[in-house]
Amino acid sequence: MDRVTLRGLKIRGHHGVFEHERRDGQIFVVDLVLGLDTAPAAAGDDLTATVHYGVVAEQVAAVVSGDPVDLIETLAQRVADVCLGHEVVQEVEVTVHKPDAPITVPFDDVTVTITRRRP
Repeated sequence: MDRVTLRGLKIRGHHGVFEHERRDGQIFVVDLVLGLDTAPAAAGDDLTATVHYGVVAEQVAAVVSGDPVDLIETLAQRVADVCLGHEVVQEVEVTVHKPDAPITVPFDDVTVTITRRRP
């Protein structure tokens, strides 16, 4: 399976369990690895035979900036569902970074990574 990768999508969202996270929001960073067969697109130089990563990026941004959730696990699942909504995408790995998570000790990043596949 081939891969199309988007890294470092930075989107403001209002996710988290604390009231200030919901009220103030914060930047979330999303990485995607889309698994698909790119051979048909390459053979015909045909955008319609592959996934349009610009469209995917916009859809993911709409999810992250949309309805708030408590957990980044839930957010990652919603992003995966959007990606698998593209017929050519057979699997997706989603990493959601929450670099400003409300943790009381010094840290670099908090991430959740999930992999989802078509049945």
